[in-house]
Amino acid sequence: MGTKITETTSTQELTQEDIEAKEPEEYRVYLINDDFTTMEFVISILMTVFHKSLPEASKLTMEVHRRGRGMAGLYSYDIAITKIQQVHAMARQRGFPLRCTMEKA
Repeated sequence: MGTKITETTSTQELTQEDIEAKEPEEYRVYLINDDFTTMEFVISILMTVFHKSLPEASKLTMEVHRRGRGMAGLYSYDIAITKIQQVHAMARQRGFPLRCTMEKA
């Protein structure tokens, strides 16, 4: 006497919506003005961490100085967090209170 094994498989139809990857949410990263961090240090942060040119970094540094904050860039969540951590670590290392924040775009 043999045993009959039947196998059933179910297939699921995927729609185009299911397949398409969603764009990651973006976050604006801002540098916050303070009375102690030098403009030269802010410019160097903008050039090294945010990959700005010297003219871009200088312009943005003046915006931070005049308006109290300036947007350094627009990034996915993980990249924004990493850049903020880099800025805070570099500022601490040099003894500056420079801060960054982020807001959902």
